[in-house]
Amino acid sequence: MKNIAIYPGSFDPITNGHVDIIERALKIFDGLLVAVLENPSKDRLFTAEERMSMIRDIFSSKPEVKVQSFHGLLVDFAKKNKARIVIRGLRAVSDFEYEFQMALMNHKLNPNLETFFMMPSIRYTFLSSNMVKEVHRLGGCVRDLVPSVVERKLDEKNRQERGSFS
Repeated sequence: MKNIAIYPGSFDPITNGHVDIIERALKIFDGLLVAVLENPSKDRLFTAEERMSMIRDIFSSKPEVKVQSFHGLLVDFAKKNKARIVIRGLRAVSDFEYEFQMALMNHKLNPNLETFFMMPSIRYTFLSSNMVKEVHRLGGCVRDLVPSVVERKLDEKNRQERGSFS
């Protein structure tokens, strides 16, 4: 039986911290399903399709990384995809309380689903998608914070946004 894990998130956009966790998880698990959350009630910079496309591009040389979007309960998505492990990143103690509650709720809904917490490499502990978007929007350099495909897509979005205000 293959040991497949799910790494869920909004990935709006995917950062080098996310990439770090995915690459390290691949050393532990046989396969990884990156689950891109679709939540129409939340305002996203990138569509689910755009986010999935960037992730697929980043991991195009790693067939053990699959990318799908999902909505609804993570436990249902995990069951449908025969995954028994959820990977969650913890950057700081402040992440722990929320992630702990989610892990307990997921385990209550599906006792066969385990949560595997991973800390990013120390150089990414401060990094979040929201911070990347804000720094980029204000003209800061995000080159060391995101993969190059993400930086290009952020530049495109920024140009489109400026063009719509002209």
